[in-house]
Amino acid sequence: MSWFLYILECSDGSLYTGVTTDVANRYRAHASGRGARYTRGRPPRALRAVVAFDTRSEALSAECAVKAMPRAAKLAFCEAHADTAHGVLADAGEA
Repeated sequence: MSWFLYILECSDGSLYTGVTTDVANRYRAHASGRGARYTRGRPPRALRAVVAFDTRSEALSAECAVKAMPRAAKLAFCEAHADTAHGVLADAGEA
C-alpha cells in the first residue's frame, strides 16, 4: 500500500500538510469538516501537491521535513508537484 504526502491550500491562504493512503477521500473529509481540526475552520481551497511513498515511515519523515520548510519553499515544492495533485482529484472526479 502506498502512502501519500499532500499539501492543501486552505481558504485563508495557509498551507496544510498531511499524510494518508487515500488522498481523494482525505480531501473530501477536510472539505466536509471531518478532517483535521486545523481545516475545520479553514476548509481546503485546493490540493496543491501530492507525493507517493512506499511506507508510512517515509511519508511521515517527508511530512516533518515539509512542515519545517519556510512558506516560500513549500510553495516551490507545491509547484514541483502540482501536476500530480491535479491528477489525483481529476481521477476521483472532483477536479
